Amino acid sequence: MILIDVGNTRAHVWQDGVIEHMTPDEAVRRYHARHAMYINVNPHHADLLSAVAGWEDLAPRLHLAGQYDGMGIDRRALCLAHPEGIFVDAGSAITVDRVEKGAYQGGFILPGLHAWHRMYAAISPVLDRELDPDIDLDSLPRSTRGSVSFGTLAPIVAVIERSRGDLPLYLTGGDGPVLAKHLPDAVYDEELVFRGMMNALRSNEEVEIRNEE
Repeated sequence: MILIDVGNTRAHVWQDGVIEHMTPDEAVRRYHARHAMYINVNPHHADLLSAVAGWEDLAPRLHLAGQYDGMGIDRRALCLAHPEGIFVDAGSAITVDRVEKGAYQGGFILPGLHAWHRMYAAISPVLDRELDPDIDLDSLPRSTRGSVSFGTLAPIVAVIERSRGDLPLYLTGGDGPVLAKHLPDAVYDEELVFRGMMNALRSNEEVEIRNEE
């Protein structure tokens, strides 16, 4: 089985537990002759993907109880990975979603870490500093880089913790490991979106079997 998660600029291809990252065009060139299931958040890629004969858009099969109109397909897939939890995807944006007993409870979207960096740089060249992923959030920093890093990470970590309650916390996305350093007991899983896609496929297969019976 090949699963493909197409984001705004990159395609993430899962095959037998191995994930590759490439452009959508490259994914089509490399896997056009294979059967694949995909999700896609960028409408500009829709025609490219739908033209591949052996590929199927998984969106119609991804149903999350409590989802709202317009909820991103990638967030829905992410929230289907486990029956309960706070699901954080730390990419170009940071999405945070809460699921209890298989039903969506709500969520929010924050700028990603690179967007925070660009915002600081736009304020002043003095603030154009590389993020320190290991900054101690339990004490106030005494350097410009530390101040920018603290100002970036502390609010993100605080609002995620506030939303967490007693639920397990799952992280994915390129900057997930950075946030995981500051979120106790968080589980980082690069395959989280793909787990949700697979769970959706299994649920649809079970429904089809019951209907046949």
